[in-house]
Amino acid sequence: MSKFVSFFLFLLLSVLSLGAQSYQSAQTTAYIEQFHKIAIREMYLYKIPASITLAQGILESGSGRSDLAERANNHFGIKCPGDYSGKGYYKDDDKRNECFRVYKNAEESFRDHSIFLTKPRYADLFKLSETDYKGWAKGLKKAGYATNTKYPQLLIDIIEQNKLYEYDKNPERYLAKDESRRTKSLNVIAPNPAKVSNPERVSPPTLKRNKVNGIKCLQVKQGDTFYGLSKKAGLTIAELRHLNDMSEDHVLQVGEYLFLEPKKKKNKEHDGHYVREGDTWYSISQLYGIRKANLMKMNSKHRYLTVGITLRLN
Repeated sequence: MSKFVSFFLFLLLSVLSLGAQSYQSAQTTAYIEQFHKIAIREMYLYKIPASITLAQGILESGSGRSDLAERANNHFGIKCPGDYSGKGYYKDDDKRNECFRVYKNAEESFRDHSIFLTKPRYADLFKLSETDYKGWAKGLKKAGYATNTKYPQLLIDIIEQNKLYEYDKNPERYLAKDESRRTKSLNVIAPNPAKVSNPERVSPPTLKRNKVNGIKCLQVKQGDTFYGLSKKAGLTIAELRHLNDMSEDHVLQVGEYLFLEPKKKKNKEHDGHYVREGDTWYSISQLYGIRKANLMKMNSKHRYLTVGITLRLN
């Protein structure tokens, strides 16, 4: 091969290499080392490829260096939806002064990312293999996760440059044996409710003569206020909040049950509740007339409330 041809090939390869951004750096390597086990555990539970989770975290947080990641532990840029009641971090994004979720730690952010992908719009992704990172990357864009047309290729570049696909193919290699077995034995989340067998077997209670679970209550109607309902029930507002496990900043929702007597430890009429998107420990406890603390204690094996699990009620 002549020197001219060799030099030409060198130039060509140099030009081609400039087309793809490098995501190999000391900071990225440190990020992967710090969070790869969390991503693998999330893959066991939610069937989301660890490579995809890590690549999104690297891309969205600048390998953990973004102000959102450093100040709010938010590694995936998840914003505050209308029903979010936690702390917010405000910064300009698509609009001025937008609200982003704040987490106690990075692990909580990774978990919320997994839960976020259980929305119905992403259901088709879970038909793909956990090792099909290219399909997942393209599917995320198709489902509307990002507006950047290059988003799939950016994720693929991050995964391939850092060989993140190894975490999908050989996850046990990167977790201690006892941790791997323990994680596998946890309740596996079903992101797509359609894949769960007979979720309709659990039906929520209905109001029976102003009682749920044998407890006197009423349903909140349009225009109701704490003051008006407390007068009607002959209770103070503080007593109403206490009977219903309500925080001081709770806003009444039309249709929710408001108990006028202490809730019970269990609900003997229903064995379980199938968790759907939007459910909270509080909303479920109100639905069945169970004390929130008792509901959580009965289901202590579920560290997080996640879509697809069935909670015990007695």
